[in-house]
Amino acid sequence: MMQEPIRVAVTGSAGQIGYSILFRIAAGAMFGRDRPVHLSLLERDHPTSRSALKGVMMELEDCAFPLLAGMSATTNPKEAFRDCDVALLIGARPRGPGMERADLLESNARIFIEQGRALDEVAKRSVKVLVVGNPCNTNAWIAMKSAPSLSPKCFTAMVRLDQNRAISMLAAKTGAKASHVHQVAVWGNHSPTVFADLLHATVDGTRALELVDRDWYEKTLLTTLARRGTSIIQSRGASSAASAANAAIDTMRDWVLGSMGEWVSMGVVSDGSYGIPEGLVCGMPCVCRNGDYEIVQGLGFDDFAKARIERTVRELEAERDAIAPLFR
Repeated sequence: MMQEPIRVAVTGSAGQIGYSILFRIAAGAMFGRDRPVHLSLLERDHPTSRSALKGVMMELEDCAFPLLAGMSATTNPKEAFRDCDVALLIGARPRGPGMERADLLESNARIFIEQGRALDEVAKRSVKVLVVGNPCNTNAWIAMKSAPSLSPKCFTAMVRLDQNRAISMLAAKTGAKASHVHQVAVWGNHSPTVFADLLHATVDGTRALELVDRDWYEKTLLTTLARRGTSIIQSRGASSAASAANAAIDTMRDWVLGSMGEWVSMGVVSDGSYGIPEGLVCGMPCVCRNGDYEIVQGLGFDDFAKARIERTVRELEAERDAIAPLFR
């Protein structure tokens, strides 16, 4: 017998990432082939956005997905998030011409304060919120701070795309399948300062840094990772929507169904582990089981890794401090 439908709220649902993710959710890629879903789709109150979303919903209907138990569309966050089990916060304000990062943070703060308050008021207390819209770590912090009655563990930011990219590069360099690469850990901010740690990574059971040159790791893999999003925009004239959607599916699937002992990189609220300031939403390696996650503990670092983690944490602190006055 099929289970009760899981209610999934998706913001920015007519955008590129939304378009890339909705059909896969409805097909069972996120929660399994036996779990029906109800999609609650939120878009901004603009004629073009409403029209685009109407077209997306018609396409979803035309696919006749057996697992799609229902759909609804709204421009009201409270309607979108009411009784939701999962919320994918994809919609965000992109940086415009001449806009400083501080301006971007402030404009997004208004969006995520409203959405955090709506989640606090109407979502299930066990809701799982994944923030995809950039700057996703700080947007997740904003939403979390705006939802005081929800557990901070309800909120994560998507850094899984960085982990997937690092795994792909390491697999290609060593000639291995991506599925044979394990324990690649991504730390910090989903930004050019993000740090992929290979000290504990393995490829077919062998330590990764025994298989690749340290110079390639520090100067090629990390540099490519930092610039990957920009490189994709330069090549295709649009952002990496499909790979971001795929990483969101990976994150939520592992969070809900379990990661089977695998390390999964998630932007989670720090509990003070590894000296990362408590309460900061920071990318860290986690293991998921029983609908919950645990931060991987007891890892050691060399001086290079320590410096890179400190750098990305400082950036996260600066972003948090820039919008903290909104919560005083």
